[in-house]
Amino acid sequence: MKKTVILGALTVAGLAAGAASAATVDDVKARGKLNCGVTTGLVGFAAPNANGEWEGFDVGVCRAVAAAVLGDPTAVEFVPTTGKTRFTALASGEIDLLARNTTWTFSRDVDLKFEFVGVNYYDGQGFMVPKELGVSSAKELDGATVCIQTGTTTELNLADFFRANNISYEPVPIETNAEAQQQYLAGACDVYTTDASGLAATRASFEDPTAHVVLPEIISKEPLGPLVRHGDNDWGDIARWTLNALIAAEEYGITSANIAELSAAPTNNPEINRILGTEGNLGEMLGLDAEWAKRAIMAGGNYGELFEKNIGENTPIGLARGLNAQWTDGGLLYTPPFR
Repeated sequence: MKKTVILGALTVAGLAAGAASAATVDDVKARGKLNCGVTTGLVGFAAPNANGEWEGFDVGVCRAVAAAVLGDPTAVEFVPTTGKTRFTALASGEIDLLARNTTWTFSRDVDLKFEFVGVNYYDGQGFMVPKELGVSSAKELDGATVCIQTGTTTELNLADFFRANNISYEPVPIETNAEAQQQYLAGACDVYTTDASGLAATRASFEDPTAHVVLPEIISKEPLGPLVRHGDNDWGDIARWTLNALIAAEEYGITSANIAELSAAPTNNPEINRILGTEGNLGEMLGLDAEWAKRAIMAGGNYGELFEKNIGENTPIGLARGLNAQWTDGGLLYTPPFR
């Protein structure tokens, strides 16, 4: 039944996507503001702080795109979306860009008519349980009640995993991470399953994080990244190369601390010069000025700076770089050349 509901939502989103305007970059410039779809609240990735200002790793992508296009990283309207509402919000034009722990899949790319512009976090689905449950493996969860966000790949992966291991579970459907946290802590479910990064962020917000265990199994590939509508190629190029600029900046040692110095005059590294606009005409190719990438990097720092500030090992989230390290450090981050 759940799968039918999800596919129905995909079809509606796909139809709406076909009708959406392809001139998003013009709309954003005319509006003077980027409408960016984010999660309803996941600390470290996207959540309002005590002053009501949105911050986090995914928020950093939104601000970088706004800086590149509008020259102002604060020119963003953050639109909270759930697993169910996010695709309709993008397809209908309510948001210009979706940047909220969304997995790149075949059907979302092809059937929904969306275009993923890259991966900003390589993840996988995991399980969290109270330590007092005494469970050390997800394969010991036969008969468990599981809190699961509806309308997600998580829901489908869960069914696949339990079926493959010939064990059963009882789903406890939830809409948002906040609802999942509330239900899980109240004992309405034995297990909470979502992307491992989401589990780390949720666990860090608990009064006693040590009372909860993330089990060792990672049961899926979840390449998370920002997306735009199909057919919106100019806008997709801007979003894609803004993300690439943040990743490349880390690789080439361009940081928020030295970017002013590096961009004051051409360096002896042509790739750095092209990224920062002191050489070549990459900005012109995008319909932007020469300093688009410089502004994007200055908005919150390079990829590594965004990671360490929001979700890294020295934050309460405590995530190691792992697969999200640069290719030069054994990770998967690797951008095409800026030339």
